[in-house]
Amino acid sequence: MARRYNRSLSLDYEVRGLLNYSLSCCVNALLQSFSATTELLDILNKWHPSDAIDERSVPLQLKNALEAMRDTSHPSPHKDFLNCLYHQAIRRSTQHDADEIFHIILNLSQKQMPDDAVAQEIRSLYEIKVETQVVCSECTFIHRISNSLFSLPLAICEGENTLESCINSFFKLQELVDSDKFYCDRCDEKQPSTHEVKLVSLPPILCVHLKRFRNENGFTRKLYDKVAFPENFNTAMFAAGQSENTASNCLKPDEHYSLYAVIVHIGTSMFGHYTAYINSTQDQTWCYADDTCVQKATWADVKHTYGGYHASRFDTYPATAYMLLYRKKSSNLSG
Repeated sequence: MARRYNRSLSLDYEVRGLLNYSLSCCVNALLQSFSATTELLDILNKWHPSDAIDERSVPLQLKNALEAMRDTSHPSPHKDFLNCLYHQAIRRSTQHDADEIFHIILNLSQKQMPDDAVAQEIRSLYEIKVETQVVCSECTFIHRISNSLFSLPLAICEGENTLESCINSFFKLQELVDSDKFYCDRCDEKQPSTHEVKLVSLPPILCVHLKRFRNENGFTRKLYDKVAFPENFNTAMFAAGQSENTASNCLKPDEHYSLYAVIVHIGTSMFGHYTAYINSTQDQTWCYADDTCVQKATWADVKHTYGGYHASRFDTYPATAYMLLYRKKSSNLSG
């Protein structure tokens, strides 16, 4: 039976600005997306921490921060959360990668959560389940490796991309030959093989990571190439990732997802700033959060983050979508 989340918290809440402490724009943007993920606070509110809980507990401070962000009179709703992260995993005054920090927050929230049931609910909210299949071309033995992800890491090509083309590329069959041969346990030697990732299931909250940073010859550069993504899609988009072996566990093709948060990276591979577009209201209007500055926005504004252009001058820093968060529409139901 599919899990349905209690939507006791209204989607119609005010997005508020967050002060930037010690280059905290990355965490600020992520907190805006966590706050818009009202299912997460619903889950955290099932946990009643004891007085003995460590004040540097990530799930405790995340819960406190999300609650405080709904109190417009609170002067600094996320400062304790930032201090908690700085004590444990994230250095102050340092440029960070949003996808990496996203994983750190979720992993620590699970690891430090004393309530196992709540920890599992947090995991299930974001968990993408996949299976890697490597088939030996000599003996046809299939090596299967199950894995789970909190975000779907999609490589982008130079030129024009769509979200669907990036997804198809992620699930594309690859030939492993020459130096890439795979060690077959049955043959007891390296053999030419095929490598393929198959989708097992998608979560209620789907996070997509557009991999805009590429390492070449020891140097990292940012790709500004266009990645067009839809405001809504149905799960037929993931047809390339499904197989007969996993079909019984996969989502139905007529299920729909709706975009509600976009983490934006402004800048280059060496210097950058994070902001967020949030669609958190019942009337489906967008707003733009840049640290303390929050203003109304439109879907046309969001589409400007597709990319497709290069910085023409040293002082020009194009804004490009880096992480996309989609909500399965059925998860909006209570039960």
